[in-house]
Amino acid sequence: MTSLKKNFWVGVKEYTLITLGVLMYVVGWIIFLIPNNMIGGGVTGLGSIVQYATGGAIKIGYTYFVVNAALLVAALFTLGRSFGFKSVYAILLTSVTLNVGQGIFPQEIIQTLALDNGKLMCTIMGGIMVGIGIGLSMSQGGSTGGTDIIALIVNKYRNVSPGRMILIMDAVIILSSLFVPSYMPDGTLMAWPDKITTVVYGFILITIVSTVLDLYLSGSRQSVQIFVLSPKYAEIADAITSDLHRGVTVLNGKGWYTKHDTEVVMVITRKTDLNVFLKYINAIDPNAFVSVSSVTGVYGKGFDRFKTGGKR
Repeated sequence: MTSLKKNFWVGVKEYTLITLGVLMYVVGWIIFLIPNNMIGGGVTGLGSIVQYATGGAIKIGYTYFVVNAALLVAALFTLGRSFGFKSVYAILLTSVTLNVGQGIFPQEIIQTLALDNGKLMCTIMGGIMVGIGIGLSMSQGGSTGGTDIIALIVNKYRNVSPGRMILIMDAVIILSSLFVPSYMPDGTLMAWPDKITTVVYGFILITIVSTVLDLYLSGSRQSVQIFVLSPKYAEIADAITSDLHRGVTVLNGKGWYTKHDTEVVMVITRKTDLNVFLKYINAIDPNAFVSVSSVTGVYGKGFDRFKTGGKR
Protein backbone atom coordinates (compact mmCIF):
# COMPACT_ATOMS: atom_id res chain seq x y z
CA MET A 1 0.00 0.00 0.00
CA THR A 2 2.84 2.38 0.84
CA SER A 3 4.43 1.74 -2.56
CA LEU A 4 1.11 2.44 -4.29
CA LYS A 5 0.73 5.70 -2.40
CA LYS A 6 4.26 6.78 -3.36
CA ASN A 7 3.63 5.93 -7.00
CA PHE A 8 0.36 7.88 -6.91
CA TRP A 9 1.96 11.01 -5.50
CA VAL A 10 4.91 10.74 -7.89
CA GLY A 11 2.41 10.63 -10.75
CA VAL A 12 0.53 13.62 -9.36
CA LYS A 13 3.79 15.58 -9.12
CA GLU A 14 4.82 14.69 -12.67
CA TYR A 15 1.50 15.63 -14.24
CA THR A 16 1.30 18.81 -12.19
CA LEU A 17 4.71 19.93 -13.43
CA ILE A 18 3.82 18.96 -17.01
CA THR A 19 0.65 21.06 -16.70
CA LEU A 20 2.66 24.01 -15.37
CA GLY A 21 5.16 23.64 -18.22
CA VAL A 22 2.39 23.56 -20.84
CA LEU A 23 0.73 26.65 -19.38
CA MET A 24 4.02 28.57 -19.41
CA TYR A 25 4.57 27.49 -23.01
CA VAL A 26 1.09 28.58 -24.09
CA VAL A 27 1.14 31.90 -22.21
CA GLY A 28 4.46 32.76 -23.81
CA TRP A 29 2.89 32.32 -27.24
CA ILE A 30 -0.46 33.96 -26.55
CA ILE A 31 0.79 37.08 -24.78
CA PHE A 32 4.16 37.78 -26.39
CA LEU A 33 4.41 36.05 -29.77
CA ILE A 34 1.05 35.73 -31.52
CA PRO A 35 0.02 39.40 -31.06
CA ASN A 36 3.24 40.39 -32.85
CA ASN A 37 2.73 37.87 -35.69
CA MET A 38 5.95 36.18 -34.59
CA ILE A 39 7.09 32.93 -36.19
CA GLY A 40 8.64 30.31 -33.95
CA GLY A 41 9.89 26.82 -34.51
CA GLY A 42 8.31 23.42 -34.12
CA VAL A 43 4.74 22.46 -34.78
CA THR A 44 3.53 25.57 -32.97
CA GLY A 45 5.56 27.70 -35.37
CA LEU A 46 4.07 25.77 -38.28
CA GLY A 47 0.61 26.32 -36.80
CA SER A 48 1.29 30.04 -36.45
CA ILE A 49 2.18 30.25 -40.16
CA VAL A 50 -1.13 28.57 -41.02
CA GLN A 51 -3.08 30.87 -38.66
CA TYR A 52 -1.52 34.03 -40.10
CA ALA A 53 -1.99 32.79 -43.69
CA THR A 54 -5.69 32.08 -43.14
CA GLY A 55 -6.37 35.30 -41.26
CA GLY A 56 -7.09 33.40 -38.05
CA ALA A 57 -9.63 31.01 -39.61
CA ILE A 58 -7.48 28.00 -38.74
CA LYS A 59 -6.05 28.54 -35.28
CA ILE A 60 -2.72 27.18 -34.11
CA GLY A 61 -4.27 24.51 -31.93
CA TYR A 62 -5.82 22.62 -34.86
CA THR A 63 -2.60 22.32 -36.85
CA TYR A 64 -0.72 21.55 -33.65
CA PHE A 65 -2.99 18.61 -32.81
CA VAL A 66 -3.08 17.03 -36.28
CA VAL A 67 0.69 17.10 -36.84
CA ASN A 68 1.49 15.93 -33.32
CA ALA A 69 -0.93 13.01 -33.58
CA ALA A 70 1.27 11.55 -36.33
CA LEU A 71 4.53 12.26 -34.48
CA LEU A 72 3.16 10.77 -31.29
CA VAL A 73 2.61 7.41 -32.95
CA ALA A 74 6.33 7.28 -33.77
CA ALA A 75 7.21 8.27 -30.19
CA LEU A 76 5.04 5.50 -28.73
CA PHE A 77 7.13 2.86 -30.51
CA THR A 78 10.47 4.55 -29.80
CA LEU A 79 10.26 6.14 -26.35
CA GLY A 80 7.80 3.84 -24.62
CA ARG A 81 4.28 3.96 -23.27
CA SER A 82 5.00 6.17 -20.25
CA PHE A 83 6.28 8.88 -22.57
CA GLY A 84 3.26 8.43 -24.81
CA PHE A 85 0.64 8.82 -22.08
CA LYS A 86 2.26 11.91 -20.64
CA SER A 87 2.70 13.46 -24.06
CA VAL A 88 -0.86 12.70 -25.11
CA TYR A 89 -1.96 14.67 -22.05
CA ALA A 90 0.48 17.51 -22.80
CA ILE A 91 -0.45 17.69 -26.49
CA LEU A 92 -4.20 17.68 -25.83
CA LEU A 93 -3.83 20.34 -23.13
CA THR A 94 -1.61 22.48 -25.37
CA SER A 95 -3.95 22.13 -28.37
CA VAL A 96 -6.97 23.26 -26.36
CA THR A 97 -5.27 26.08 -24.48
CA LEU A 98 -3.60 27.48 -27.63
CA ASN A 99 -7.06 27.95 -29.15
CA VAL A 100 -9.12 28.85 -26.10
CA GLY A 101 -6.41 30.97 -24.51
CA GLN A 102 -6.35 33.44 -27.40
CA GLY A 103 -9.73 34.75 -26.28
CA ILE A 104 -9.10 34.75 -22.53
CA PHE A 105 -6.48 37.43 -21.98
CA PRO A 106 -7.86 40.99 -22.27
CA GLN A 107 -6.35 43.10 -25.02
CA GLU A 108 -5.30 45.69 -22.42
CA ILE A 109 -3.03 43.15 -20.71
CA ILE A 110 -1.47 42.06 -24.01
CA GLN A 111 -0.99 45.69 -25.01
CA THR A 112 0.72 46.58 -21.72
CA LEU A 113 2.89 43.48 -21.32
CA ALA A 114 3.80 42.85 -24.94
CA LEU A 115 2.95 45.32 -27.69
CA ASP A 116 4.03 48.44 -25.79
CA ASN A 117 7.47 46.90 -25.08
CA GLY A 118 8.40 46.21 -28.69
CA LYS A 119 9.09 43.04 -30.65
CA LEU A 120 12.58 42.47 -29.30
CA MET A 121 11.45 42.39 -25.67
CA CYS A 122 8.49 40.17 -26.63
CA THR A 123 10.89 37.80 -28.38
CA ILE A 124 13.08 37.57 -25.29
CA MET A 125 10.22 37.13 -22.80
CA GLY A 126 8.32 34.72 -25.03
CA GLY A 127 11.46 32.68 -25.71
CA ILE A 128 12.27 32.35 -22.00
CA MET A 129 8.74 31.21 -21.14
CA VAL A 130 8.58 28.76 -24.04
CA GLY A 131 12.03 27.31 -23.23
CA ILE A 132 11.24 26.80 -19.55
CA GLY A 133 7.85 25.32 -20.42
CA ILE A 134 9.38 22.76 -22.79
CA GLY A 135 12.15 21.92 -20.31
CA LEU A 136 9.71 21.47 -17.45
CA SER A 137 7.61 19.04 -19.49
CA MET A 138 10.60 17.12 -20.86
CA SER A 139 12.18 16.76 -17.40
CA GLN A 140 9.06 14.86 -16.27
CA GLY A 141 9.14 12.46 -19.21
CA GLY A 142 6.62 14.31 -21.34
CA SER A 143 6.80 16.71 -24.25
CA THR A 144 4.93 19.66 -25.71
CA GLY A 145 5.16 17.80 -29.00
CA GLY A 146 6.55 18.49 -32.44
CA THR A 147 10.29 18.90 -32.78
CA ASP A 148 10.59 18.09 -29.05
CA ILE A 149 9.54 14.52 -29.84
CA ILE A 150 12.01 14.23 -32.73
CA ALA A 151 14.77 15.65 -30.52
CA LEU A 152 14.05 13.14 -27.74
CA ILE A 153 14.04 10.23 -30.21
CA VAL A 154 17.45 11.26 -31.57
CA ASN A 155 18.77 12.02 -28.05
CA LYS A 156 17.87 8.48 -26.97
CA TYR A 157 20.42 7.01 -29.37
CA ARG A 158 22.93 9.82 -29.84
CA ASN A 159 24.66 12.31 -27.53
CA VAL A 160 23.09 15.30 -29.27
CA SER A 161 21.55 17.96 -27.05
CA PRO A 162 17.78 18.41 -27.51
CA GLY A 163 18.27 22.16 -27.80
CA ARG A 164 20.61 21.82 -30.80
CA MET A 165 18.30 19.40 -32.60
CA ILE A 166 15.33 21.70 -32.09
CA LEU A 167 17.38 24.68 -33.27
CA ILE A 168 18.17 23.08 -36.65
CA MET A 169 14.62 21.90 -37.36
CA ASP A 170 13.08 25.19 -36.26
CA ALA A 171 15.32 27.18 -38.61
CA VAL A 172 13.81 25.36 -41.60
CA ILE A 173 10.26 26.11 -40.42
CA ILE A 174 10.98 29.79 -39.86
CA LEU A 175 12.55 30.25 -43.31
CA SER A 176 9.51 28.62 -44.92
CA SER A 177 7.34 31.48 -43.62
CA LEU A 178 8.91 33.75 -46.27
CA PHE A 179 6.97 31.91 -48.98
CA VAL A 180 3.55 32.05 -47.27
CA PRO A 181 1.33 35.17 -47.00
CA SER A 182 0.84 36.52 -43.49
CA TYR A 183 -2.10 38.65 -42.34
CA MET A 184 -1.83 41.00 -39.38
CA PRO A 185 -4.48 40.99 -36.57
CA ASP A 186 -6.19 43.99 -38.25
CA GLY A 187 -6.55 42.04 -41.52
CA THR A 188 -3.82 43.80 -43.51
CA LEU A 189 -1.25 41.78 -45.44
CA MET A 190 2.23 41.89 -43.94
CA ALA A 191 4.70 43.68 -46.19
CA TRP A 192 7.76 41.82 -47.51
CA PRO A 193 10.29 43.88 -45.46
CA ASP A 194 8.29 43.15 -42.31
CA LYS A 195 8.36 39.44 -43.12
CA ILE A 196 12.15 39.50 -43.34
CA THR A 197 12.28 41.27 -39.97
CA THR A 198 9.94 38.66 -38.52
CA VAL A 199 12.23 35.89 -39.73
CA VAL A 200 15.18 37.57 -37.99
CA TYR A 201 13.18 37.78 -34.77
CA GLY A 202 12.23 34.15 -35.29
CA PHE A 203 15.89 33.11 -35.32
CA ILE A 204 16.49 35.11 -32.16
CA LEU A 205 13.49 33.37 -30.61
CA ILE A 206 14.61 29.81 -31.33
CA THR A 207 18.14 30.63 -30.14
CA ILE A 208 16.74 31.82 -26.81
CA VAL A 209 14.43 28.80 -26.54
CA SER A 210 17.19 26.26 -27.26
CA THR A 211 19.61 27.95 -24.83
CA VAL A 212 17.05 28.13 -22.02
CA LEU A 213 16.01 24.52 -22.68
CA ASP A 214 19.57 23.17 -22.47
CA LEU A 215 20.32 25.21 -19.35
CA TYR A 216 17.16 23.94 -17.66
CA LEU A 217 17.74 20.28 -18.53
CA SER A 218 21.44 20.33 -17.63
CA GLY A 219 20.59 21.90 -14.28
CA SER A 220 17.86 19.38 -13.47
CA ARG A 221 20.15 16.43 -14.37
CA GLN A 222 23.29 17.59 -12.58
CA SER A 223 24.54 15.07 -10.03
CA VAL A 224 26.64 15.25 -6.87
CA GLN A 225 28.86 12.74 -5.06
CA ILE A 226 28.61 12.60 -1.29
CA PHE A 227 31.21 11.12 1.10
CA VAL A 228 30.18 10.68 4.74
CA LEU A 229 32.50 9.76 7.63
CA SER A 230 30.58 8.89 10.76
CA PRO A 231 30.55 6.21 13.50
CA LYS A 232 26.86 5.89 12.65
CA TYR A 233 27.60 5.01 9.05
CA ALA A 234 25.33 1.95 9.12
CA GLU A 235 22.28 3.99 10.19
CA ILE A 236 23.02 6.60 7.54
CA ALA A 237 23.45 3.98 4.81
CA ASP A 238 20.22 2.21 5.83
CA ALA A 239 18.28 5.51 5.83
CA ILE A 240 19.52 6.43 2.36
CA THR A 241 18.67 3.05 0.84
CA SER A 242 15.30 2.54 2.57
CA ASP A 243 13.90 6.08 2.67
CA LEU A 244 15.64 7.91 -0.16
CA HIS A 245 15.93 4.90 -2.49
CA ARG A 246 19.50 5.51 -3.61
CA GLY A 247 22.32 3.00 -3.86
CA VAL A 248 25.05 3.30 -1.25
CA THR A 249 28.65 2.05 -1.24
CA VAL A 250 30.54 1.68 2.06
CA LEU A 251 34.30 1.99 1.58
CA ASN A 252 36.97 0.82 4.01
CA GLY A 253 39.24 3.65 5.14
CA LYS A 254 41.80 4.56 7.76
CA GLY A 255 42.32 7.85 9.56
CA TRP A 256 46.04 8.47 9.24
CA TYR A 257 46.24 10.80 12.23
CA THR A 258 44.40 8.48 14.62
CA LYS A 259 45.49 5.27 12.84
CA HIS A 260 41.93 4.03 13.39
CA ASP A 261 39.98 2.08 10.78
CA THR A 262 36.85 3.83 9.56
CA GLU A 263 34.06 3.34 7.03
CA VAL A 264 33.17 5.91 4.38
CA VAL A 265 29.64 6.12 2.98
CA MET A 266 29.59 7.08 -0.70
CA VAL A 267 26.43 7.95 -2.62
CA ILE A 268 25.68 9.69 -5.92
CA THR A 269 22.40 11.55 -6.33
CA ARG A 270 20.78 14.38 -8.25
CA LYS A 271 21.75 17.86 -7.12
CA THR A 272 18.08 18.70 -6.60
CA ASP A 273 17.91 16.00 -3.89
CA LEU A 274 21.04 17.16 -2.02
CA ASN A 275 19.26 19.12 0.72
CA VAL A 276 17.09 16.12 1.58
CA PHE A 277 20.18 13.91 1.92
CA LEU A 278 21.95 16.43 4.14
CA LYS A 279 18.92 16.72 6.41
CA TYR A 280 18.81 12.93 6.83
CA ILE A 281 22.53 12.77 7.62
CA ASN A 282 22.30 15.66 10.08
CA ALA A 283 19.33 14.10 11.86
CA ILE A 284 21.27 10.85 12.45
CA ASP A 285 24.69 12.34 13.24
CA PRO A 286 25.07 16.15 13.50
CA ASN A 287 28.85 15.66 13.89
CA ALA A 288 29.29 13.65 10.70
CA PHE A 289 32.02 14.78 8.31
CA VAL A 290 30.42 15.29 4.88
CA SER A 291 32.07 16.09 1.56
CA VAL A 292 29.99 17.08 -1.49
CA SER A 293 31.36 17.45 -5.02
CA SER A 294 29.75 17.93 -8.44
CA VAL A 295 30.14 15.11 -10.95
CA THR A 296 29.42 14.78 -14.65
CA GLY A 297 28.71 11.79 -16.82
CA VAL A 298 26.86 9.59 -14.32
CA TYR A 299 25.57 6.50 -16.14
CA GLY A 300 23.61 3.56 -14.82
CA LYS A 301 20.31 2.72 -13.18
CA GLY A 302 18.56 5.83 -11.93
CA PHE A 303 20.78 8.15 -13.97
CA ASP A 304 21.65 8.57 -17.65
CA ARG A 305 22.12 5.78 -20.16
CA PHE A 306 25.00 5.23 -22.58
CA LYS A 307 24.08 6.43 -26.06
CA THR A 308 26.25 4.67 -28.61
CA GLY A 309 23.85 4.39 -31.53
CA GLY A 310 22.21 1.28 -32.89
CA LYS A 311 23.52 -2.22 -32.43
CA ARG A 312 26.07 -3.38 -34.95
